[in-house]
Amino acid sequence: MTATISRRLPGLAHLQRLTDDTGITEHALGKIPRRKEGYSTDDQARALWASLELLELSGEQDRPLLLTLIDTYLAFMLWVQKEDGHYHNNIAYDRSKEPEVPSEDCLGRCLWASALAYCRLEDPGRRLAAETLLAHSLPLVSTLRTPRGWAHALAALGLLKRHGYHDGRIHGGAAAYAFSAELADSAIQELTRRLKQSYRSHAAADWQWYEAEMTYSNGLLPWGMLWAYESTGDREALDIALSSLDFLILRSRSPKEHHIRPIGNRGWCSRHSRALWDQQPIDVMKLMLACTKAGELTGEIRYRETARACHAWFYGDNDAGVPLADHEEGSCCDGLQECGVNLNRGAESTISYLLAEVMYEGHLANEKQP
Repeated sequence: MTATISRRLPGLAHLQRLTDDTGITEHALGKIPRRKEGYSTDDQARALWASLELLELSGEQDRPLLLTLIDTYLAFMLWVQKEDGHYHNNIAYDRSKEPEVPSEDCLGRCLWASALAYCRLEDPGRRLAAETLLAHSLPLVSTLRTPRGWAHALAALGLLKRHGYHDGRIHGGAAAYAFSAELADSAIQELTRRLKQSYRSHAAADWQWYEAEMTYSNGLLPWGMLWAYESTGDREALDIALSSLDFLILRSRSPKEHHIRPIGNRGWCSRHSRALWDQQPIDVMKLMLACTKAGELTGEIRYRETARACHAWFYGDNDAGVPLADHEEGSCCDGLQECGVNLNRGAESTISYLLAEVMYEGHLANEKQP
């Protein structure tokens, strides 16, 4: 890639500031890391994802730093992965593991990030780490019981299928997993069936969604269904993906100004009510993720237009009319509240912004607008 593209990408100062020799810290006070809040494996997987995407678009000057960050996040994930393939999510700053129940969301995020690392990393030493993570966690795909877990797994398996895996065994240290095309396709079919059934169980003329409520990271669900369509060619999966995405877009736009208005986390959205606050960057990024994927698969301009609106939300085209992102440092405020922006710039919001920038630069920046 050219240096011009590299200069358009946001800076890496805040990602570097949040990351120490253990991993990326979960929270910040303003732009300063709050070390007493510790770490989450969720954020390591997100940071690995963002760093891998940035590595694809950045110039040579940022490559050493990004590879160092990738090494840190991979090392964290290797450390907290259990023998059964699950991940311990919540880690105190002293590196002690806090009590918790295993999270399918965490497993799903790690599946996606490790699959991306497996497909993107060329260095055998780093790729071995991704192989190890996958060898332990892929057997758990059949045990997933939640729509977000299914969506993450569909994306991970779809990516591996697109990458052109061959029949054999994924090896990682002492672990190995028989990862054949037949087994992968069977898993994709089953996960697609489950996500379709979840949609059918809840959808109605006035509610085209997979659950009784629209809660967090909603764009993840149509994104997973779009991966299902790409992997299988199942037209029903595509119809459900686009119907649910259109429904999400309708509920994520201001009815008058038409800017992005993600569903607030203080009450979420049901058939009867919708929360306005707080608005979270991750929800905007996940909507942009689904719209970018839909635009790729369908070529429909309206999805790219919504993705552009998601990008603009970070820079002030939102209900508060104020920017959340600092492009020079690559940081992002934690969300919008009725009193304005939450000035803390933690891992989740910062990574969400960086991924939004990657999608914009990779898919939208050079397109002519109608």
